[in-house]
Parts: sequence; C-alpha cells; structure tokens
Amino acid sequence: MTMIVILLCIGLMAGILSGLVGVGGGIIIVPALIYFMNMSQTEAQGTSLAVLLLPVGIFAVLTYYKAGLVDVKTTMIIASTFLIGGFIGSKIAISIDQNMVKKIFGIFLLLVAFKMILGK
Repeated sequence: MTMIVILLCIGLMAGILSGLVGVGGGIIIVPALIYFMNMSQTEAQGTSLAVLLLPVGIFAVLTYYKAGLVDVKTTMIIASTFLIGGFIGSKIAISIDQNMVKKIFGIFLLLVAFKMILGK
C-alpha cells in the first residue's frame, strides 16, 4: 500500500510540475523512482519513458521493455496521476507571474542536480 501511495505522489508531482514548468519524465520521474522506489537508473528511465509512451517515446519504450527494464504496473499508476497533476500544474502556471514560474523551475533543477551529484 505504501508503494502505491509513493507512486501516486510521483505521478501527481510529475504532472503538476509538467503543467507548471514543462518538465516531467527525466527530471521528476527518473530521480523519484531511483530514490523512492530503489530502481536502477535504466529501469527508472525505461519506466519513465513508458509513462510518456505515446506518441514520442514508443520506440525507446519498446527497446527498454524488450530488455525487461519497464515496470508496467508502476507505469500505469504514475500515468494515471500524471494526467491529474498536469491539469493542476497548468492551472497554477497560467495563474501566477511567469517570473515566479521560471524561479520555481530553476530552483527545482538545482535541487535535483545537487541531490544527483552529492547523493548516494
């Protein structure tokens, strides 16, 4: 049950930030799956691509899937809340000052970068 809640949160946050500042898969989902779900880098990348499968990632996802590096259950859970989060994030983004959106995006990128560089 805890795993499902974590995956739902990952999808929701990825959706909100995608709608808010145009990021999601590589910047949100991949690090979240690595740090919260203990996935390998390649499994996290394959699963993230599967979430964003159509239309842009179909060939990349098939490659990861054939290699056994896509967690289908995780993909479905994150994708479902990503839709909701994307709607919420887009509503927030268009209702606040665009300089604030840029600052939110920049701060988030710095935090992820520091975690990836200095983390375990």
